[in-house]
Amino acid sequence: MTDDFFARLPKAELHLHIEGTLEPEMMVALAARNRVSIPFRSVEQVRAAYRFTDLQSFLDIYYAGADVLRTEDDFHDLALAYFDRAAADGVVHAEIFFDPQTHIHRGIPMQVVIEGLFAAIDTARERHGMTVELILSYLRHLDEEDAFATLKAAEPWLDRIIGVGLDSSEVGHPPAKFARVFAASRERGLKLCAHAGEEGPPAYIHEALDVLRVDRIDHGNRALEDPALVARLAREAMTLTVCPLSNVALRNVARIEDHPIDRMLDRGLRATVHSDDPAYFGGYIAENFRAVAQARGLSREQVVTLARNSFLSAFLSDEALAGHLAHLDAFVRDAA
Repeated sequence: MTDDFFARLPKAELHLHIEGTLEPEMMVALAARNRVSIPFRSVEQVRAAYRFTDLQSFLDIYYAGADVLRTEDDFHDLALAYFDRAAADGVVHAEIFFDPQTHIHRGIPMQVVIEGLFAAIDTARERHGMTVELILSYLRHLDEEDAFATLKAAEPWLDRIIGVGLDSSEVGHPPAKFARVFAASRERGLKLCAHAGEEGPPAYIHEALDVLRVDRIDHGNRALEDPALVARLAREAMTLTVCPLSNVALRNVARIEDHPIDRMLDRGLRATVHSDDPAYFGGYIAENFRAVAQARGLSREQVVTLARNSFLSAFLSDEALAGHLAHLDAFVRDAA
């Protein structure tokens, strides 16, 4: 399979934090535009700082970098840059996370964040024919009351937000901590996702399923440590949104050659491939497909299955799903 095959393969991106697409060049440019002081003198210094030993060391620079995002134009430019890259990588549908608490806590109103993102989504639809949905993520290192306040602040836009997620520092912040706000989110008709089993134990995946009653598990790698959990995930066709280059960058997987994506498929799991925070982890979605496929010797059929799983796992209407699967099938026939 060529690089062109991975880039043109139709796919949906379901695990992407828009703040995590802040490339060093944009960080420096927005810092200058908004007269924000950052502890870097050049793009090269920013890029050199994008080296991590674990999830927390990544989050420290992730939150610091987000401080350059101040205006609707900033959020628009950030998101549109991602959509342009994603379109070039074969993404035809995206469901992206955004972290409003990261911005609200530094005085940026919810309206600024959301209206900037919506403007970029409108442009992506017109420019690329791409469909995009927003998922509001709660920060798990904050308390549940803060999450409830965030849900309330988002109420004017809930008709345009498809779901909620749970991200940030995993260890020490089990999913059950957010049981009430997830129940309230479900009552409002929102789909539910949660990061679980990235650094946290398999027990966190059980909690996400049984306490939060999620529709998708983000990451979920550590499910492989629990055979009964693997069997359940396979039986229930529960999606795992896996991010190979992120797993390596954050030392959850030692090397890309050790990644378990093929074991997930072999065990009947609905695994998918995504880019997480690509500006920080060294590759957008096509590069994640290419890197893990080459490192693990995935077959063409396995790669297509990963793409197919991305559509089966998306929060799409039956009609839209059928259209995307037909598009994928046509691509595979033509690329034979």
